[in-house]
Amino acid sequence: MAWISLIFAGLCEVFGVVMINKLHKDRNWLSLVLLILGFGASFLFLAYAMKSLPMGTAYSIWTGIGASGGTILGMLLYGESKDWKRLVFIAMVLFAAIGLKLVS
Repeated sequence: MAWISLIFAGLCEVFGVVMINKLHKDRNWLSLVLLILGFGASFLFLAYAMKSLPMGTAYSIWTGIGASGGTILGMLLYGESKDWKRLVFIAMVLFAAIGLKLVS
């Protein structure tokens, strides 16, 4: 259950990052509330996951999901560069997270 919680934490972090971008564009209360809810849920799920997972592993995977997810959504939704080098580094982040799981 901790791993599922950790994945939800990462996805909520990605949602929060998207809401930061939306808040910069729209400047409305809904974007602000969704941003706070996204990051709040992210921290709650992360805290729950860290009850049974090592801190270093949980934090690294949470950060990896957030960084990779934010980058991928930036490419898909906001026209950021889709250069193959960026994809290689995203893959490296994901493989590092998987490696941490394997050695934990």
